[in-house]
This record gives sequence, C-alpha cells and structure tokens, in this order.
Amino acid sequence: MRVITQLSTGGPEVLEIGEAEVPEPLPTEIRVRVAAAGVNPVDWKTRAGSGMAAVIGPPPFTVGWDVAGTVDAVGLGVTRFSVGDSVFGMPWFPRQAGAYAEFVTAPSRHFAHRPAGLSEVEAAALPLAGLTAWQSLVDIAGVQAGQRVLVHAAAGGVGHLAVQIAKARGAYVIGTASIGKHHLLNDLGIDEAVDYRAEAFEKVIDPVDLVLDMFGGEIAVRSLDVLHPDGRLICLPSGAAAEAVAAAADRGLRATGMLVEPDGDGLDELARLVDDRRLRVLVAETFPLERASHAHRAGELGRTTGKMVLTT
Repeated sequence: MRVITQLSTGGPEVLEIGEAEVPEPLPTEIRVRVAAAGVNPVDWKTRAGSGMAAVIGPPPFTVGWDVAGTVDAVGLGVTRFSVGDSVFGMPWFPRQAGAYAEFVTAPSRHFAHRPAGLSEVEAAALPLAGLTAWQSLVDIAGVQAGQRVLVHAAAGGVGHLAVQIAKARGAYVIGTASIGKHHLLNDLGIDEAVDYRAEAFEKVIDPVDLVLDMFGGEIAVRSLDVLHPDGRLICLPSGAAAEAVAAAADRGLRATGMLVEPDGDGLDELARLVDDRRLRVLVAETFPLERASHAHRAGELGRTTGKMVLTT
C-alpha cells in the first residue's frame, strides 16, 4: 500500500510517499480501506518533532489520526462492523495510527458507522476535532441549556464544531473570529461573534459559564476575565495550559487542559447530530495523499476555515 512516511522530523518537506505491507487486523480489530484522512494541527506539530512525537517515538513514522473509509477485513471477536461497512474514526490517539495511508487497522470501538449525511471526505474531517469539542463540552463541562459558552477560534476546525454542539445543547454561544468569518458563524447559528482583531474580547463579553480556548498562553489567561466565578476554562492545547491553570487557581477559578481520546460512543453521538441536521462539517480544501506536504504548509499558515482532508 501507499503510505506517507518521514525519515526525520522537520518541515513539510520531510513527508514522502512510500510503500508498506498491508496490515492484518488482530482480534477485536478491523482493517479500513482509507478513502480520506483528516489533517489536524497535531499532525504537523508531530511531524516537526513536538505534538505527539514523544509518544510515537523516533522516525520513521506516519502521522494522521482521522480516517474515513470502508471496512475491508474484521478480526476475531468483532461484532460492531462487517466487511463493506462505511466507517469513520480516530484510532489509537495519541499512539501512532498511520492514517496517511491506504489501509489502517485498529480496535473496532475506535470507529463508528458513517452517517448518511456526510461524504467520506467530510467524515474524515470530523473525528479528532469533533471528539475534542464533544468531550470538552459534554463529558467535562456538561454544558446545559441556557448556559453561556465562549468559543475561541470559532471558525476553525474544532471551533466550528464546538459552536454547533453547544447550540444543539441549548447554550448561548459566543465566538471569536476575524470579521471576514462572521457570516459563516451566523450561518452556524452563533449568538454573538466578536472580532478579536478590532477589540479586546474580555472588554466586550459578559461573564460566561464556559470558555473553550484553542490557544493557551495569554489568550487563555485573559479569558479568565470573562469567566463566571463558578465557570470553567478548558484549554485545548493541554501542553500550553499550565499558565492558565495556575492563574485560575490564584483567582479561585477552575481551568484545565484536556487531550482527546478515541471514543466510538462519542462518534455515535456526533453521527446522530449529523443525522438530525444539527451538525455539519466544513472542509476548506482537499489534497491527494501524495501532496500531504502541501496540506501541512497550508495548515501551518493558520488561516484555515474548517478542516483540510487528504484523499487516497
């Protein structure tokens, strides 16, 4: 099979197309013929030597965790899927999944059935970002109807999904984004959109019950100024959360980092939102597998609305 590999960490140019043996599923695993693989910031961070590089180990390795495709083989004991099923998932994270390839094997419960309302490309863009938003909003914060939620980078990969999930749970949602992306946020049903370039968000936003922060550092610390005394700040770059967690503790507030986990049940919940037409996935651009380096270059510019996807 074709696979994107790297012999060293570094810039996008270290990504190269190679060949590998098609893997065989172990008991409880499925093999998926990959149609599309999502591209996430953790991918290019890992490629460069940060991100999950310390978990994966030294090169050579293959990055990528978002997968959509068709079940090609099933291991002993699998009852969740059959050969021919269309699935999507986020296998193995933060261990190596090798999603930038034509086949992937992983535990069956790292996947879910692809909802009819999503193409394979859209489904490949959903798992990591969608589960990050779901686990933050639902599993950690337990967002309820009537609560006020602030989502930073609300038009980004995690942000645009978090806005919709919070709205689906009845929250009042505020998002920060550049003015050019406000029309998109309005389409997603946001209640307030704040142009972070034109005004200091902490000066114009009334207290909120939850802040979902994508940046860490100064933005996370400033976000404490808009947090209700019994609210919570969740800092998604968990490695950058320490400053905000310490600052929150000094002020008697709650802040935490988080790292997404594989979760077939969570994927099922996201699929139900898609089926109910309460969640849509924005794909900014697609690239063929062999142009993975071009996708990384585009992503590292930090201007992407929604997600980017590789196709095999």
